[in-house]
Amino acid sequence: MEVVSNPSHADHLKPLGFINLGNVYWNPGTAFLYEQAIRRREGFIAHLGPLVVRTGNYTGRSPNDRFIVMDEVSKDIVNWGNVNVPIEEERFNRLFHRLQAYVQGKDLFVQDCHVNADPQYTKPIRVVTETAWHNLFARNMFRRSHEPGYYHEPIFTVLNLPNFKAIPEVDGTNSEAFVIINFKRKMVIIGGTLYGGEIKKSIFSVMNYMLPQENVLPMHCSANIGSDGKTALFFGLSGTGKTTLSADKNRQLIGDDEHGWSSNGIFNMEGGCYAKVINLSEEAEPEIFDTTRRFGTILENVAVDINTRQVDLMDGSLTENTRASYPLHHIPNIAPDSKGGHPKHVMFLTADAFGVLPPISKLTREQAMYHFMSGYTAKLAGTERGVTEPKAAFSTLFGAPFMPLASQKYAEMLGERIDKYDAQVWLVNTGWTGGPYGVGHRMQIKYTRAMINAALDGKLDDVETIQEPIFGLHIPKHVPEVPDEVLNPRITWADKEAYDKKANELASLFHKNFEAGFAEMASKEIQNAGPLAGR
Repeated sequence: MEVVSNPSHADHLKPLGFINLGNVYWNPGTAFLYEQAIRRREGFIAHLGPLVVRTGNYTGRSPNDRFIVMDEVSKDIVNWGNVNVPIEEERFNRLFHRLQAYVQGKDLFVQDCHVNADPQYTKPIRVVTETAWHNLFARNMFRRSHEPGYYHEPIFTVLNLPNFKAIPEVDGTNSEAFVIINFKRKMVIIGGTLYGGEIKKSIFSVMNYMLPQENVLPMHCSANIGSDGKTALFFGLSGTGKTTLSADKNRQLIGDDEHGWSSNGIFNMEGGCYAKVINLSEEAEPEIFDTTRRFGTILENVAVDINTRQVDLMDGSLTENTRASYPLHHIPNIAPDSKGGHPKHVMFLTADAFGVLPPISKLTREQAMYHFMSGYTAKLAGTERGVTEPKAAFSTLFGAPFMPLASQKYAEMLGERIDKYDAQVWLVNTGWTGGPYGVGHRMQIKYTRAMINAALDGKLDDVETIQEPIFGLHIPKHVPEVPDEVLNPRITWADKEAYDKKANELASLFHKNFEAGFAEMASKEIQNAGPLAGR
């Protein structure tokens, strides 16, 4: 039987100024959204059931097209600058008026969802889309807690209309694409881009604005729980291994990307995962690999044989940023309530394209604060538009693109929690070894897993360390199941002078970044916790 929209559904959208709509489908299920996506030629079904879609020119987030409306609500709270770019309220209103006209006569799909697994901080949201597959994306990524026909009053609404395009010279945007957050009107409008990740990251930005005001630290990290009940966090930008390393068959997954740390402990903001799947290996990452063969999973820009409908995860011809969106229950070993206690171990993941950072190092409290503020990594190919090869970057808090408030606020909150709950912090390089990008090779995942497992199991608590001379990092002399020579990056380079030159180059970049962003706010102890070279 075909699901039909209820006329009353359109009435719920009238407060947005949406009138004369076509069919409005409220909280449709996965099967129905599949049917609609196929009927509307939005994608096709691959072998074993995943829905495969293409996102056109926008195969990653577009940070240059993200804006926040500056008004009396946001003016004195948002940390304005290159990341949080203001747009005038008048320009937003003109764009939104055209958007209201655009939706007339169109079918819309609505998902009433929630974010934040901790009931004390749960927030109702609404996602309105013009495409069925984006509605399924929202259904996958946010928390489901409704029955068919369920209706709630959202605290924030996301309007995703990828076929509606901005006019830059009129709207003050940088292109036809836009992601605009309006805290006063409690809405996000997205247009001109089909990339699904803009939906989830816009709500993450909203939570990063709201939760600190409730004394909750929002974090760009994954989290899991061991059999001993101890929670671990994995901070890092996209492509550094948050999803891969937290999906461990021996530990329960809380979530792979966005979490809050309250006085109650850790909670997942989301209800699903959004994993990079390029070169995904069934042997190395069986839990995530299995999701790519499931009904309900969305595969973005993954290559498919048109005849057999078999997917090819090794093919990056469309983009290196191929993605799978799937609900948490597609992972077999998940934490039932998506919550955990206060973490005992915190991992800072970096994909070092210079190939000079140790694969694991134990940080002092001051070093932990220094590296959290620095947020060094490499932007990996495809994650953002225009990035075609790894590029050194500093993203404070390992998530600067999504943080509307001043970075000091988040850093202070993390420091307080590390101190209060006595968490050990580690810096883990999931990037290159034996040379820089183009010369060396990526660290083997089996070694990274072994190092992390040793740390989480307490096997590195009392291990002897050496302090390497350039960055001042404390490297374990021995880690079970990892060759000793892998632990010291200089040993892995054939040309030791080239290593020293490249390491000193990166140390200099650390100093310049920290002096520009944190020299006035950081204590002398934290400033002195940076690289030893170049002081």
